[in-house]
Amino acid sequence: MSSPSAVSPEILPAASTPRRRFGVVALLGVMTILTYGTSYYLLTVLAPAIVAETGWPLALVVGGLSLGLLVSGLAAPWVGRRIEALGGRAVLPAGCAVLAAGLALLGAAHALWLYALAWIVLGIGMAATLYDAAFATLGRQYGLKARALITLLTLFGGFASTICWPLSALLVEALDWRGACFVYAGLLLSLALPLRLCLAPPPPHLLPGGASPADPPPRLPRDRVRLLLVLGFCFALSATITTVLSIHLIALLGVRDVALAGAVAYGTLIGPSQVGGRVIEYAVGRRVHPLWTLVASTLPMALGLTLLALGWGWIALSLVLYGGGVGVKSIAAGTVPLALVGQRGYAVVMGRLAAPSLIMQALAPVAAARYLEGGGDAAARLWWVLAGSAILNLLLSLWLLGVGRRTTAAA
Repeated sequence: MSSPSAVSPEILPAASTPRRRFGVVALLGVMTILTYGTSYYLLTVLAPAIVAETGWPLALVVGGLSLGLLVSGLAAPWVGRRIEALGGRAVLPAGCAVLAAGLALLGAAHALWLYALAWIVLGIGMAATLYDAAFATLGRQYGLKARALITLLTLFGGFASTICWPLSALLVEALDWRGACFVYAGLLLSLALPLRLCLAPPPPHLLPGGASPADPPPRLPRDRVRLLLVLGFCFALSATITTVLSIHLIALLGVRDVALAGAVAYGTLIGPSQVGGRVIEYAVGRRVHPLWTLVASTLPMALGLTLLALGWGWIALSLVLYGGGVGVKSIAAGTVPLALVGQRGYAVVMGRLAAPSLIMQALAPVAAARYLEGGGDAAARLWWVLAGSAILNLLLSLWLLGVGRRTTAAA
């Protein structure tokens, strides 16, 4: 095997120019907008049209996304190992192609079993294209330089629903929901070749110390494994909170005497707050340890949800705080594992951390819906469950900050 000095400078991650790195992030940003818009946010617009044409129950139609997220969570560790061994160049374009195949299958589905099969295929594609796969790609290709790039990528991703919801509505109006699926499939296929050309070329670049990406990453010390287990629990808890609120926010605001129109208006505050939190983190976050970013995500979430649980009426402020924390959490999900693990093994760790979060995103809304069906004070109690979960997340992030900084400083 060649020594690092024998490798072309263009292949080494540290030697790539800022302009090239921005180009990579911009392309990944377009991919992220499209992949989230055609999977995670797809049914927000398409579900009513699917129900109207097919007559299938809305619960089963929306359940397709839960099935896709569950499959994505199960596939995420395998995807992480593939990115670690081969790089994002070999995985992300294939993920776009798999998503395209799933959308084509979805557009052709005239039976529920075929609809479910389409979401299974989409789930595999989601595992290979959403944030975790993109973060793993950046971390493997650029090492510790990837922190600012991960933050920048989340700024692109914040516009996924803003761009794709209106686009989906236009496509459904012009072509019906099946035509929308086929158009999105074509757009995703058009991304595969640019991704293949833009990411690190073969052979896979050598990692620091002359290690080959094909070599298994070194075993992590026990203290790092403990930190990652707690971190994975934090991420899964955050995923539970955000998914429940994204589905049931309007119903939960109803117990605060907020009418439908007002609840929708309040809900629109969350998206801009997410982007605002990411902009602030991009401006100042690089000066501090990524574990501070984790605390900066859990603190406003805990404050916002506690205010909502108390019912003091500061709904707009509460949702702005919550939204800002959610936005910063996406950055912490990519930067904290990179700080704890480093470049070697980062993609594998990202795949493992993604699995419980995606599985909880699949299961939590269903569990919350069953809980809310109990009626009575169920919605008010659920606010306290969410607030308590957010406070627990804050306490765990503070523990990680104290222990994690000492551990990384001693390494």
